[in-house]
Amino acid sequence: MLNPNKITFYNILDRALAGYDISAEEGVLLLTQTAPEAIAAIRSTADRLRQKQAGDTVTYVINRNINFTNICEQHCSFCAFRRDEGEEGSFWLDIAQILEKTTDAVQRGATEICMQGGLNPKAKLNSSSLAYYLRIVKSIKNEFPQLHLHAFSPQEVQFIAREDGLTYAAVIAQLADAGVDSMPGTAAEVLDDEVRRILCPEKINTATWLEIVSTAHSMGLPTTSTMLSGHIETPAQQIQHLSLLRSLQQTALERGYPTRITEFILLPFVGQEAPKPLRKRVGRDQPILADALLLTAFARIFLGNWIGNHQPSWVKLGLAGATEALTWGCNDIGGTLMEEHITTMAGAKGGTCMEVQTLQAAIDSLGRPYQQRDTLYNKLLAATC
Repeated sequence: MLNPNKITFYNILDRALAGYDISAEEGVLLLTQTAPEAIAAIRSTADRLRQKQAGDTVTYVINRNINFTNICEQHCSFCAFRRDEGEEGSFWLDIAQILEKTTDAVQRGATEICMQGGLNPKAKLNSSSLAYYLRIVKSIKNEFPQLHLHAFSPQEVQFIAREDGLTYAAVIAQLADAGVDSMPGTAAEVLDDEVRRILCPEKINTATWLEIVSTAHSMGLPTTSTMLSGHIETPAQQIQHLSLLRSLQQTALERGYPTRITEFILLPFVGQEAPKPLRKRVGRDQPILADALLLTAFARIFLGNWIGNHQPSWVKLGLAGATEALTWGCNDIGGTLMEEHITTMAGAKGGTCMEVQTLQAAIDSLGRPYQQRDTLYNKLLAATC
């Protein structure tokens, strides 16, 4: 006699392949599978959906990541990056240093600068916090107007608004007017307040993160989306997170917003240098690749109708792990970064810079074509292989 649960499991995958959104309840059944044949079927389904929704070409972006300060008022339990002012290892780049890094990036072919940093209370010194952020943006755009500036997370928007007594819309409008082109969907961690009370109790709550991202979409500023996975969250909480992202896209469409989420990036937890309480609770230092790949495949199945671009983190998984993720539903391998501090300071072993030729070789090893893109997934060069 056939196992009814097995029938239900394969029916869910068939429905996904037919173009239907799966429910949260169906998602739990997929994410809790442990049998090798079931996991293989999830992988195959995600890969087939990736081909239908995004094609075979694997994209990448030439970008530079600039973390302008690690001085931060918050104390997230997973973060090995933040420092107090004056503490050993703390830094706060001035405009000249930021422009020096940007100039180097442009000379190396970058089309994007990604900027995020700690919540430094001194940003308001002698002026408003917003004025400090606007000065960074305008300095970059005055020198390099062609660059796409992907900058300042929802948490940073809330920080500026709180410090200066402004609405989120007012902050976003002024940042966009100054030259910010899109918003990183970081600071999301897991969009479940029970988890956030342990991971990042000082950070914005779920509702505020969603409000700021939705406000950005309504004002024409695209965003990305992320999830920090593999720590204390449950499969149900992972699915809740993805459900909220899917709902954001549906809301943007229903309300006719000019922009939406452009990509989803899974960020597996790296705990080697994280604060001890969370590190002890999780019980490991590096991501479990098998877990990250299953969740990668599930994200494609659950989100693919609404967010078509999925990207692994080669910083967290290593290049080999990120390349493997391209067969579990991802269609993009990310960016060159040129430097990376937040995850590296947590103990990640994937490196901080990736040459274009290295990314191309990784993609080529799968027998798939590669293509350079810009931040918003516009193709820049003809695909080659």
